[in-house]
Amino acid sequence: MKKEPPPESLPIYRLLTGPDDAEFCKRVSEALGMGYVLYGPPTMTYDTERKRVIVGQALFWRDA
Repeated sequence: MKKEPPPESLPIYRLLTGPDDAEFCKRVSEALGMGYVLYGPPTMTYDTERKRVIVGQALFWRDA
């Protein structure tokens, strides 16, 4: 079985980060729909300057 590379020249490993909002969830969902797989649990921190939660999620390509 031939391994397929990620689409659009995207890397095998990705770390998505951003404010904890619907747009971030949409970005993670889109990556999962393309064939990425979650790598570990999400991470969260608080941006004291902007007063908001920042989240991160690592993903890797399913055929890696």
